[in-house]
Amino acid sequence: MRKKLQQTIKPLLKSLLLLCLVFGLVFSHVDGAYAASSGGRIGGGSFRVPSSRPYSGPRTYAPPGGGYYAPYPGGGFGFPFLLPFWGIGGGFGSLLGILVFFAIANFLVQTFRRFASGGESYEEGNTPNPTVSVTKLQVGLLASARSLQPELNHIAETADTNTDAGRAEVLQEVSLALLRHPEYWVYAGSSTQQARLNSAEAEFNRLSLAERSKFTGETLSNVNNQLKGNIATQEALPSSGELDNPTRLISEGPGEYIIVTLLAATLGKYDIPTINSADELNQALRQIGSIPSDKLLAIEVLWTPQAPGDTLTSDDLLAEYPDLKLV
Repeated sequence: MRKKLQQTIKPLLKSLLLLCLVFGLVFSHVDGAYAASSGGRIGGGSFRVPSSRPYSGPRTYAPPGGGYYAPYPGGGFGFPFLLPFWGIGGGFGSLLGILVFFAIANFLVQTFRRFASGGESYEEGNTPNPTVSVTKLQVGLLASARSLQPELNHIAETADTNTDAGRAEVLQEVSLALLRHPEYWVYAGSSTQQARLNSAEAEFNRLSLAERSKFTGETLSNVNNQLKGNIATQEALPSSGELDNPTRLISEGPGEYIIVTLLAATLGKYDIPTINSADELNQALRQIGSIPSDKLLAIEVLWTPQAPGDTLTSDDLLAEYPDLKLV
C-alpha cells in the first residue's frame, strides 16, 4: 500500500516542481520587462479651428439704392450683380463687356476651386472642417545619451501645455534636445496621415494610445498643465563627469536605448520626409520643431525609459518598435 502511494505521488511531485520552475522563469522575465518600460509624457491641445480662423460663409445684403449683391471668395464684382446689365449697349458696351468677362471668369475659377477641394473654400482656415495632418516622428538613441532624460524631465516640469505658444515651444525644445545628440542616433521612423478635422482627433488618439500602451507606467506626465508623477531620485543617473565621457558609458551599458516619440496634429497639409539617413532625420527634426503655433492643434511627446536606472534593451526595441530603421 505504501509503495503504491509513493508511486502515485512521485509523478505529481515532478509535475509540481516543473510548474514551479516555469512560473519562476515567466515572472522573472515580466519583472525585467517592467523595470524597462517606465515612460514620460508631455501633451495638450484641442481639435478645434482656432478663433483667429473663423468660418464665414457668403453674405447677402441689399446695397443702397436696391439691387442684389452676393460676394464670392476672391473679390471682384459678383456675377449676379452684373447679370441684369447684360447686353446693354452704348458707351458702356466695351467696359461692361470686360467687367462681365472678369466676373464670369472669377466665378468659374472659385467654383472649380471649391469642387477640387471637396466643397471647401480655397483657404483651409475658412472652412469648418479643414484638413489636418497627424505626424509621428520617432528617434532611437543609445542609452549613453543619459543627459537627455533629465532634459526631458525638466521640459515636462516647466512646460505650459495649455496654450498654443507653450505647445509649440515644447516641440522646439524637444527637437533641439534631440538635435544636440546626433552622435547617439541609431534608429528613426516617421509617418503622416491626413484627415478632416472631425476625424483627426480619433487618429491622433489612436497613435498616442499605441505608444503609451508600450509603457507599464507613466512615471511623469504634463498634459494640459496637469503635472503628475514625481521625478525619480537622480542617484541612479551618471555624474556630470561620466556624461562628458560617452565612451565610458557605452562600455557600461551596451545594447540599451532611449526612444523618443513626437506626435503633432497640424492644420493644413503637412508632409514629413521618409527617414533613411541621419541627414534626413536632422531635416525632419528641424521641420517638426519649426511648426508655427497658429498651425498646431495638439502635440504629444513620449519617451522611454523615464525613471533613472530603467533600461530598454535591444530585444525590447525590436519587439515594441519593429518599424524603426537604422540611420
